[in-house]
Amino acid sequence: MSDRTLEPSTLGSTNRVVSRLGFGGAPAGLTNYLDDYSPRDADQREQVIAAIQRAADLGVTYFDTAAAYGDGASERIFGEALSGRVTGPADVLHANPPTSLQPENDESIFIATKVSHTEPDVRGSAERSLRNLRVDRIDLVQVHGGSYTAEDEDAVLRPGGVLEILEQARDEGLIRHIGFTTEDQNSAVYRFIESGRFEVMQIQYNLLFQHPYSPDKPFGSMIAASDAGMGVITMRSVASGAFQRWMNAVRPDDDFDYHAPLLQFTLSNPLVNVALVGMRTPEEVDANVAILNDTSGRLDLEDLHRKFF
Repeated sequence: MSDRTLEPSTLGSTNRVVSRLGFGGAPAGLTNYLDDYSPRDADQREQVIAAIQRAADLGVTYFDTAAAYGDGASERIFGEALSGRVTGPADVLHANPPTSLQPENDESIFIATKVSHTEPDVRGSAERSLRNLRVDRIDLVQVHGGSYTAEDEDAVLRPGGVLEILEQARDEGLIRHIGFTTEDQNSAVYRFIESGRFEVMQIQYNLLFQHPYSPDKPFGSMIAASDAGMGVITMRSVASGAFQRWMNAVRPDDDFDYHAPLLQFTLSNPLVNVALVGMRTPEEVDANVAILNDTSGRLDLEDLHRKFF
């Protein structure tokens, strides 16, 4: 466990204190995600493991993955890298809550994963995640979706649906907290928030996609979730390369590195508890931790959005 302290954040009603920089797991498990990579390549896999361990050594405590990232490949990489840094791996799943787990407000490693909102065997997926991650209880399981149709909403919220199955697993002690992910701003997002059954929302938010947060209105799902006491996590925190491709198209001779200001923009939002960044090397970890620690790069977003007329 690291004795270093990074900028902390209390993750909504979970009351867990986590680092505001989170380690995103999609690049660890998905083949050729953003660039040339395979989790089956031994050397590349070892680099990711080294990056995860470097992050933990530097004080990153929030680690986010998903069952869908490489059919469990990302979870298995995280499980190997963090083995021994989280409370007791379990060889046998049990029906009763563990007795020797971290208190809810400690600052130890926090592991989040996801189960697809279309998963036919939600309980089985959660149990596979437990084995992949080598833990006896998962801190956070999120309903994994991009955009939810009305039918998807009902499948998640109905009696016997995805959410109720996760609630049963929580009551049995297999998971601690429940959240959902989305890249949309449709009615389903607000219905999930208003249900009062989720503790965390993971939302797409960055300089290009600011729709979840309009401080000048004020309006947006991030505001609604925060008002409901939920923790707010951002995915695509540095625009997943979209902003960089735009700049390359309009300014092909500009070699400026936009990564730092993009991350600083997301961290400037006071409602962001954790900004996820995908990392595959220790050097990337060092760079992102340095950005987190450089608070001089933060903006006053309310002032930025203020209209002078």
